[in-house]
Amino acid sequence: SVKDRLDRLARETKRSKSSLAAEGIGTFVDLEERQIEGIKQALASIDRGLGVALDDVEAWVASWDTDDELPTPTAV
Repeated sequence: SVKDRLDRLARETKRSKSSLAAEGIGTFVDLEERQIEGIKQALASIDRGLGVALDDVEAWVASWDTDDELPTPTAV
């Protein structure tokens, strides 16, 4: 279980369980905040008309490693 793993890690690192848990929670919160900010930026770009059509992206990806590789699609 996670509790057993945390107990073992605390013993092996000679750190308290609460300090390990706080560090883990801090890392999780940092990651979630970065993801949310990235989503907000992407949505704002789309609202400004900077989106790329899915069909264009799919065609571009499908062309990778071919003799007729397409250029990176641009915002429409």
